[in-house]
Amino acid sequence: MGTRTRGQLSLVEAERRRLQAADLFEQGMRQSKVAEVLGVSRQAVSLWHRAWREGGSDALLSTGPGGRSYLSAGQEAELEVLLRAGPIEHGWEDQRWTLARIGRLIEERFDVTYEVSGVWRLLDRLGWSWQVPTVRAVERNEEAIAAWRTETWPAASHPRRSQPSAGGSASRTRPGPG
Repeated sequence: MGTRTRGQLSLVEAERRRLQAADLFEQGMRQSKVAEVLGVSRQAVSLWHRAWREGGSDALLSTGPGGRSYLSAGQEAELEVLLRAGPIEHGWEDQRWTLARIGRLIEERFDVTYEVSGVWRLLDRLGWSWQVPTVRAVERNEEAIAAWRTETWPAASHPRRSQPSAGGSASRTRPGPG
């Protein structure tokens, strides 16, 4: 059996706690007192109380370990193969994987939905990292970039250096010497 850190409950223990809360609700105990007695947050008790009010004690029974919210080891290996094939292979016109695109790929291929942050954690766990593409754009013109850096940018970043002084005033109320 796996080890748990402090604060984690098994599904059975968590269900038992929720059912205790249902008993206390039936006795008319206030939600804040239930939270105190069971050592849980008021927010958790509020959610339990709403579920209990709408569906009785049965609404607090465990539904298992979260359904299909995670990929199996085999699916993760298949995802890595799909990612290595590249975004173009999956219908995108550029060579960039984004978290949203990967999430969409996972949903379409495995019928599992991840939030963007979940995709990030999954990729991190699989050893993928955020990277800038090493391949430059096909349209990139090195000569035009060099000309822009040496001619256009200096003039645009320091407009006063390239213009002779007009000798005017920057004030709207006081005209310059005339």
